[in-house]
Amino acid sequence: MAGQSVAGGNVIDITTMNDTHVITNQYNKSVTIDSTINARIGDIGGSVGYTSQAVCNSAGVSTDPTVTAITSNQDCHSIDPSSTVNAKAYNIGGDVGLASSAVGNTFQADSNASNMPVDTAQINSSFVHSVVNANLANIGGNVGATSTAIANNAQIIHYSTDN
Repeated sequence: MAGQSVAGGNVIDITTMNDTHVITNQYNKSVTIDSTINARIGDIGGSVGYTSQAVCNSAGVSTDPTVTAITSNQDCHSIDPSSTVNAKAYNIGGDVGLASSAVGNTFQADSNASNMPVDTAQINSSFVHSVVNANLANIGGNVGATSTAIANNAQIIHYSTDN
């Protein structure tokens, strides 16, 4: 048995195989971005897993041309990208997995372009909040619980074009 909850402010995913010049501006002033799972489960012979995720701004760019130029600006001014998992589980024959994550701004770019200038700025004035509350009894397998709160995250991967 599995359950998932997702809340997102601004999300963009760009994939091209051409020379690409990307300019993306994400601004979020939402009152709240909240993802919550409340689960009460029992008498399950197998495994159970619940995931909750909230993100204010997310941008991903993947290209494979000669030139990739990226400008990304992300401003998260929402009150709270927040994620919560509240789980009560009993008499579970298998594993129990619980995960919660909240992110203010996240940016990812990858390319094997020989020329790849990237200009990225991330501003976060929100309260990023992630919680897992668990009340568990009589679990037959393993239990895993993860809670992650990240204000700003960027990953840039430039693959070598040399042999």
